[in-house]
Amino acid sequence: MKNEEIIKSSKKIGWLAGLLLVAMIILSAIGRKESTPTVDVIYKVHPLPSGSSLLNDKDVEKLIERVYGHNLMGRPIGQIDLMRLERMLESDDFVLDANVFIDARNKVNIQIKQREPVLRVIDGNGPHYYLDKNGVKMRLSDRYAARVLVASGNIPPHDPNFLERKRHLLKDVFLLSQMLMADEFFNPLTEQIYVSNIGEITLIPKVGNQKILFGKFVDAEKKLANLKTFYQEGMPYEGWRKYSTIDVRFAGQVVCKKR
Repeated sequence: MKNEEIIKSSKKIGWLAGLLLVAMIILSAIGRKESTPTVDVIYKVHPLPSGSSLLNDKDVEKLIERVYGHNLMGRPIGQIDLMRLERMLESDDFVLDANVFIDARNKVNIQIKQREPVLRVIDGNGPHYYLDKNGVKMRLSDRYAARVLVASGNIPPHDPNFLERKRHLLKDVFLLSQMLMADEFFNPLTEQIYVSNIGEITLIPKVGNQKILFGKFVDAEKKLANLKTFYQEGMPYEGWRKYSTIDVRFAGQVVCKKR
């Protein structure tokens, strides 16, 4: 009986010794892996739906160098904090999502998904900027001028929480721009949203020289529906250039002023 216990104990010790040896080999391999240098950095900036890009590989490389003080080429694998690198990249205006990983060949892969600008704001009180579809502020790009709807005039300074405010003029402009862009008729028609000193909105179409007096951001869906009906049913008979203003500020009415 004692011999059997000795054999069992010996087997357990053997298993433990084997597991310890495997663990030491793995840890040693990891240590060697972490000490090996990066052999290459591969950048992949996914283009915007238009096919254009707000930044390129060189821009991403310069951003890393500015924050880290060096590039990643030749750095030991163990010294690269992937999570920190992703957070740093995602702090840039143009980056919606960053995915960073190291492959089996010691190559650092950096994949960037860009924010898509949907509205350009010409703020008389500060620098011009873009807003993405979530209302996030983006600086203008030196590489690409997005062909998007423009908002100008008496627009208040950007507030990161403007969409959460109950009343905010920039919120009104942004929500109206979303409605216009989501509509198959108004999206290609509208060029600019202008805000007056008293907070009333004027729409500037791409076709014709008329101005559309929209007024306050109240009953916006009804106003757009009336405007669309007028364009589709009334305009073709009179001609796109016959009117100087189209006024939809008043409930259920479309009032036009001829040139």
